[in-house]
Amino acid sequence: MGRTLPTVSNEYVVGLTDGEGCFYVNVGKSSRYRSGYRIQLHFHLKMQERDRELLEKVRNTIGCGEVYFQKEQRANHCQCYRYTVSSERDMQAIVIPFFKTYPLQSASKGASFDIFCQIAALVKEGKHLNPEGIEEIRDLKSRMNQKTVGLA
Repeated sequence: MGRTLPTVSNEYVVGLTDGEGCFYVNVGKSSRYRSGYRIQLHFHLKMQERDRELLEKVRNTIGCGEVYFQKEQRANHCQCYRYTVSSERDMQAIVIPFFKTYPLQSASKGASFDIFCQIAALVKEGKHLNPEGIEEIRDLKSRMNQKTVGLA
């Protein structure tokens, strides 16, 4: 019988993500794709070097992704580790369902996650393979990760 990997509670993952997490969509030019663009969906958590073990527990709890060292080049910034999920399959099958089951609590992060899910749905439907879909994804992306979501 295998050893059980250390984990944290699902609620802890949600709280950590509310404070330190990021849902990110990369729209990059690529001649390898019909539309001329490659869409990549990412989920990140970045913590100080001493918290690597915590990120590994988060990875074990969610069940996918990798933890790696991120060398910090900026002055006055400490070295960090990053937990990241960038596999589209893991995003669609594991990460998005996780955060739909255990919703984010902060309004701004929740709003970004909702938009992230809309983009993921467009990718799943293959809409990212045509110029109109790319434009829709870019429009949605422009509304993500804003500090003042819902404040006007």
